[in-house]
Parts: sequence; C-alpha cells; structure tokens
Amino acid sequence: MNGSIRLLLAGALAAAAPAAAQDTIPTPAPVDVPQLEPAALTLAGAECQGVARYLNVRSASGAQLSPDGRELLYLTSTTGMPQLWVAPVRGEGPAAARQVTFGANRVQFARWSPDGRWIAYGTDRGGNERTQFFLLSPDGTRERELTPSDEHFRDFAGWSPRGSRIAYVSTERNGRDFDLYLLDLAADGRPAGPARMVLRGAGNLQVEAWRPDGEAMVLSQGRGEADNDLMLLDLRTQKLDTLFAPAQMSSYRSIQWTPDGQGFFVATNHERDFAGLAHYHLPDRQLHWMQQPRWDVEQVALSPDGKFLAYTVNEGGFSRLVIRDLPGQRDLPVASLPGGVVGSLEWAEAAPRLAIGVSGPGTPGDVWVYDAAAQTLARATESTLAGLDPTGFVTPRPVQFPSFDGETIHGLLYSPRAAAGARPPVVMMLHGGPTSQARPGFDPVKQYLLARGYAVLDLNFRGSTGYGQRFTQLDNKRLRPNAVRDMQAAVEWLRALPGVDGNRVAAMGGSYGGYMTYAAVAQLPEFFRAGVPFVGVANWISGLEDASPSLKNSDRIEYGNIDDAADREFFRQISPLSYAERIRSPLMVVHGANDPRVPVAEADQIVRAVRRRSGDVEYLRFPDEGHGIAKLANRVTAYQRIARFLDRVLEHQAPVCTQ
Repeated sequence: MNGSIRLLLAGALAAAAPAAAQDTIPTPAPVDVPQLEPAALTLAGAECQGVARYLNVRSASGAQLSPDGRELLYLTSTTGMPQLWVAPVRGEGPAAARQVTFGANRVQFARWSPDGRWIAYGTDRGGNERTQFFLLSPDGTRERELTPSDEHFRDFAGWSPRGSRIAYVSTERNGRDFDLYLLDLAADGRPAGPARMVLRGAGNLQVEAWRPDGEAMVLSQGRGEADNDLMLLDLRTQKLDTLFAPAQMSSYRSIQWTPDGQGFFVATNHERDFAGLAHYHLPDRQLHWMQQPRWDVEQVALSPDGKFLAYTVNEGGFSRLVIRDLPGQRDLPVASLPGGVVGSLEWAEAAPRLAIGVSGPGTPGDVWVYDAAAQTLARATESTLAGLDPTGFVTPRPVQFPSFDGETIHGLLYSPRAAAGARPPVVMMLHGGPTSQARPGFDPVKQYLLARGYAVLDLNFRGSTGYGQRFTQLDNKRLRPNAVRDMQAAVEWLRALPGVDGNRVAAMGGSYGGYMTYAAVAQLPEFFRAGVPFVGVANWISGLEDASPSLKNSDRIEYGNIDDAADREFFRQISPLSYAERIRSPLMVVHGANDPRVPVAEADQIVRAVRRRSGDVEYLRFPDEGHGIAKLANRVTAYQRIARFLDRVLEHQAPVCTQ
C-alpha cells in the first residue's frame, strides 16, 4: 500500500472513531498530533481545486521603500513561511526580486535603516512570539545578531532618525511589564554595548514615533485593546510629559511628526465616536481637526519633507485612500486601486514615493507605488494566484440586521457562484480581537469554501471596530454575553434569507473568534450544527491567568479583574467550558502547542470535557505552531481535514475533485 494512502487511512480511522469510545482517549493524546497529509492538486484550470492551490496563493505584506525610493522590501511566503524579499521599483532596474532571508522560522517585521545600509528584522521560534532582532545588509550577504534568543517578549520600536540606534520594549525585567530600551550600534552594525533601559514601564508600553531630531519620542500606554494614552519622553532629560489621558478612553494612532518637530498628525477618536484626522500642536497643546468623516480615519502617512499627507478611511470595511498636497491644499488624483483593504502606507525617506499595500477579494495582497511628484501609480508586486482564475473569486456584499435589543449588527455575506438555485449551508466566520473587524481582504480559506459550495457570513458582532467607539465598547466586561446573542440573531436572520440554508450553519473563528465558536456550540446548540475553533479561550479563568503579558495588561479593562471574586464568578459563567455538557454539535478543535496568547491547555480542557461525554470531537494539536497555523504543510493538512469535517456534519455534497 502506498505510504501516503496508509497515512491518510490511519488519520481517517482515528478521526472516525466511534463517539462512545472517545471518552477512553486521554487528552492530549498521540492521536491529537496531526499526521501531515499530501496536498491534493488537480490540473490548473480544472473546474474545482483542492485547498492546496488556494493556500499557495501568495501575498506581499509589510512593504517599505528604501530611503531613495528605488527598492521595495516586503514579506512573502514563497518558501512556505514569511521571508524577506527585496525588489527594484518598476523603472529602476531589472525587475527580478531576490530573497534575502532563509531561516526555518517566520520573519515578523522588517525596517530599512534611515541611510539604507541595513535592514532590521525579527523572528520567533515555532510561533512563540519571543522575537529576536537581527540586522541584514540589503544584498543579504552580511548579518548581525542584536538580541539573544531567549524567553523574553520584545517589540521593535524603530530606528532613530540618524540610524545610530534602535529602540524596543521588552518584559525582560519582570516578565510582565514592558520597559523601553535603546541599543546603540557601531558602524559595522554590531551592538556598541549592551542595551540600556531608559524608561521603566507599567503594563503595555509602546513607542509610537521618534521626533525628527531623535531626542524625544511619543509613547503609547495601552488602555484596553483599542484605546491608549499618549506621552512624550525627552531622551536627554528623561522627562515624561502626558499629552492625552482623557477620562473617556480614546485611541491615538498613526503618529506622524512634522519635519520641524513642533507637532504631529494623528488618527484619533478623541471626544468623538469615529476617528478623525487631526494635527496636534505641541507649543499650544491644541488638537486641530482636519477631517471628521462619518467613518474611521485609520492609517496616516506624512512624507518626510512634510509636503504630502496620505490617509485611509474605513468605509464599512472597504478602504478609501486620500493623498493630500499640503502646500497646495488639494487632494491629488490617484488612479483606481483594487477594491478591498489598504493594509500599509509607507513613504520613502528621501523621495516622494509612497508604498501602498492592498488586499481584496480579487487581490491576494500586493503593493503599488505612488509617485507624488509625477502623480503616477504603478504596481510594484504581482503575487502568484497559484493557477487559480481570479474571475472565480467572490466579492462580498455588506449586510446588516437587528439583534435581540434592536442594535444593528453588520457583516459581509459571500454567496457561492455554484449555488444554482440550491440553498447552500453557511460557515459563520468570527474574527479575533474582539477589537477587530471582518473586512474584505483576500482570504484563501473563504474563497476555497465558496468554491466548495458554502456561503460565508463574516460577522461583525458588537465589540467590533469600524462602527464607532460606542459599538466597540458594547461588549466590555459584563456586557460580553450580548455578543453571543448577536450570533443567535445572525442565524435567525440567515434562516429568513431565501438564498442560504440557515438551518445548516457552522461557526468558525480564531483567537477571540475561537472563544465565540466555543460559545456558539455550547450556549446556542439549537442554532449551530458544528464548530471549528482555532486557538480559542474555553475557560476564561485559566485563559486570563495564563495569557501573555501584552494581553494581561489590556484584559483588566476589556474583560475585568481576575482577582476580584465577583468578576471571577462572571468569568466562570461565560466560559464555554461551563456549558460543555450542552455541546451536542460536532467540534473540530485546532490549536498550536506553542501558543503564548491562549495556551493550548484551553483546547485540552474542552476536548477532554467533550470526550468524557462521548461527544463528537476531532482535535488538531500542532506541536510546531503558536497562535495560529503558519506553516504551509500544517495549513494544508488542517484545511483538508476541516473540509471533510464540514461536509460530514453539514451534510453537504461538495465537488468530489476537491479536498
């Protein structure tokens, strides 16, 4: 018998073990470690395709132009894990891109030095989010280690304007609080000495932006998951000046200093429901509004010479880009970008060129470069679609409906092209956060499910961002159960739609969406036929006690105080584990053993509880993953298993040529 066939058969037999025998399986068990499956590929151009083609669709992310604007740095997963690539901007030389990192672990970020001589980048190990920093020459031939590989959490905070040092925040002092460190660099890129702490932090301290002279920086102190206070740290005197710490929590993001260092542009919802574009003038400590649209202003990018200001507006999940000529007081014409989400805006340090990262239903994630002087837009990357026809991709339509209390709930509804009058089952996607938003960026899993004949509702339950500060705070603390009731309202709305089968609905989500998926099957068993939770919290008491430091510092505001007896009882009441005896719908639980945010013990607990009751549960416990499934081989295995699971539990006849 062929080895891959034996492997598939063994996995299928384990997954199909009688429910009555599941209570005899210890948790975790060897059978919970997934055996890798071969990728199922059909010929390019065939009417139906396996998930491997969809997962091989590439994207370019984290794009940044070199200081002279002639080269583009970005991340892509051509080798199966995100690695760094450098490519000349169109018209600046040969078009061939070159890969410059080749490690076994994912690259998490990359930043050009101000003089273009080095690239700072970071990696973790097996998804554990303990980031180690390196320097790399742009040609990839010289590399320097800046920080050790250890168990501390570190977040890169940027280059100084002159490029002689880097900043970062780290928990290395006590394992809980983020402190600010500076690391001076020698001319050859090596550390000039040990990093020095310049500010002892409390909680989730982050750096927003260096002042142009390099002698001060704007710091952010997290207040919950969506909001923050702003402070100005003078690096010469160590004086810390609070700029914004309002009684009503607010968000201050995308800080962009003006060249004179007298103030900065900021996207903020200060004393507003939606975030607008403002300028803060330091001498008079006044916030001056420039744009106050009825949607959130998100990203702001000022050209280093201060002449051009780019920003995006989130209009129901879709991005609208504006580029403003500040001296001329006019908006510049920008040729049409693909519809979807603008994920990044980065000006070159010494050229009027702007890198724009876009992802949409028909665009897997690519970069365009706008030349403000010439007022031209050119595509800089063109990621492979792995042989898929983009005309088959589905664009969602925004939908809304009332919840139990009359609150309007939003979402994106994707309808399969192959429905042909049939009423397809529905996969309800539940985003993480909860301070996040379902948006129309490219998602290979959604497009794969659509090709298999499923409809997808990407739900923005209360607590989501994008619909104003009031809506985002509707699930805080004791209001959290109301978001679960939004899922019930969503199913009731689906059942009234003529184009889908609202009686065959599965929940699927990751991180906070994993918790919502557990809650869907545990607390709303009559509404959900199945659940596929990724890296979700099953027990809020252990989940909050064991969370990573960056999450613990915001959890107290978002959820409550785990040390308070009343709050602790509330956490028990809303934990899906408390309702495990009500779970009668099949579960496919997916978790990484190295997860630092939601420890894998969360999945172990609920799988163990379901098995004790002889419930229908399949468990994919990946030993080499963290908070999500990043490795291509693991992703292929997971989604091939998930597709078969959904077909079984939703009684769906998908095309037989796909896996």
